[in-house]
Amino acid sequence: MDFLNPRALRWKIAALAAAACCAVAAVIGFLVHDATRERGLRVGNDRTLTRLIAAEREFDRTGKAPADIDVRTRAELPEPLARDLADVTGDELPGTGRGYATWYDADPPNWYWMWGAVAVGDDRILVVRDDMSTEVRSLQLLDRSIVKSVLAALLFVVPLAALATEPINRRLRHGARTARRIADGDLDARIGPAGRARDEITEMSAAVDDMADALQRKLENERRFTADVAHELRTPLMGLVTAAGLLPETDEAAGLVRDRLRALNALVEDLLEISRLDAGAERARLDPVPLGELVADVVRRTGTDTRVSVADAEVVETDPRRVERIVVNLVANAHRHGAAPVEVTVTGARIAVRDHGPGFPPDLLERGPQRFRTGASERGRGHGLGLTVAQGQAEVLGARLAFADAPGGGALATLDLAPHAPAA
Repeated sequence: MDFLNPRALRWKIAALAAAACCAVAAVIGFLVHDATRERGLRVGNDRTLTRLIAAEREFDRTGKAPADIDVRTRAELPEPLARDLADVTGDELPGTGRGYATWYDADPPNWYWMWGAVAVGDDRILVVRDDMSTEVRSLQLLDRSIVKSVLAALLFVVPLAALATEPINRRLRHGARTARRIADGDLDARIGPAGRARDEITEMSAAVDDMADALQRKLENERRFTADVAHELRTPLMGLVTAAGLLPETDEAAGLVRDRLRALNALVEDLLEISRLDAGAERARLDPVPLGELVADVVRRTGTDTRVSVADAEVVETDPRRVERIVVNLVANAHRHGAAPVEVTVTGARIAVRDHGPGFPPDLLERGPQRFRTGASERGRGHGLGLTVAQGQAEVLGARLAFADAPGGGALATLDLAPHAPAA
């Protein structure tokens, strides 16, 4: 199902939206975190200085420090605080005449303390310690709130982005289905307009429709040309066949002429048949047919050295004339391009024709039969129309004609007459 496919476009767009959401949240979260931390440090620093100034005044007035204030020597101070106190020499607050030093201790073992110090005599220093754990916990709560908010936003944004892409996915799927129908031979299929949408998908759809129109025109021109050529050749060819029939039977040259005329006549008939198949003018006339008996009789009438084996053959509702045409072409192709022995096997509603030659050309296996193309010189000469006619007749029957290389070598053509919808 496309909705559950993680590689579908909807989830790529949703992932992009989620990444953008996370990036914005990370930037905003960093800025808020930094601003809140700086504000907390300023508040702690001001609170420490306020206590330190009050303690200094009390010391100046009474000669004693308040109970919550330590009096230490410079050697007893934490090294960063002692260094900062030395750096503030001459940097006194207005009206005090003394320098104040503060230091935030965020390292173990004294986490989250704001220290303050001021010298009040020879190697006598008032030291204030202010607990910053409240500000730190507030900052941690803020960070968790930001993370929770981002996760909540993602739970809303990702499904919304996936649902918002549904119209785009629906149009793309419609375009893909239409392209497949065109590739399967439905040249009248078109994607069609997309309402008021004017975007890249609309442009692509219009381009595909234009391509299908151009392809249809070219194929119809080719079909008309093929049919016209075949019809134009048919009349003079019949005259030639009639004239050749008047030649002496014992004349070697006359026999050669008649042989070539038969080949030319078969070519013209194949072209006419292909033109009718391409135009969709062929219709199957279905009758109950004992498949094993039909195939055995058809192979016998080809006059070729072909082995026939029948196993559990069914009575199939099909057009016997078209089945005969397919089997004759497959057997003739096997003898012409393959090697003996040629075997025809009927099993159920399936007919398999196998030879022991070099196998089908890779191009045929990949693209199917193509007119006037035999694929490889080692498979002999020919016009390349026999398999094309067989494929077209199979489509009229609604059957499946598959080509493969047989295990152990040779070409294997399989006609499956199991019930399918006949071609309209």
